[in-house]
Amino acid sequence: MTTLKAKLRDDLTTAIKARDELRSSTLRLTLTAITKEEVAGKEARELSDDDVLKVIAKEAKKRREAAEAFAQGGRTEQAARELAEGELLDAYLPKQLGDDELTAIVASAVEEAKAAGAEGPRAMGAVMKIVNPKVAGLAEGGRVAATVKKLLS
Repeated sequence: MTTLKAKLRDDLTTAIKARDELRSSTLRLTLTAITKEEVAGKEARELSDDDVLKVIAKEAKKRREAAEAFAQGGRTEQAARELAEGELLDAYLPKQLGDDELTAIVASAVEEAKAAGAEGPRAMGAVMKIVNPKVAGLAEGGRVAATVKKLLS
């Protein structure tokens, strides 16, 4: 069974051979981020596929944020490249939840929290505790929080 990290390495080799600069530089940076994560903390460890997915998601999010910043600064070429890198990384992540699916999950969590006695804006934490494990890796935290706020108000 190949790990996700091994797949990234294989894809990097393929990209280098194909002289695909965008793909090879993106994968190189992502593998570096994974290695950095492995040696962070008290002792080095091998990341599980779930941990590798978290690193990839973080890297993809960085690309989207950078693209936004470049676009606002009128640097369209860099923005386009960051977006392309982000899309490349998204391919390794599980398919993100659609707005309808996310809203349905959050709505049931809101009901669950209300049943447990959490109401109003203070229920946010309780609802997030219920929702987060269900949507981990399938929706960005900001999107989840926004949906929870919308349904609580």
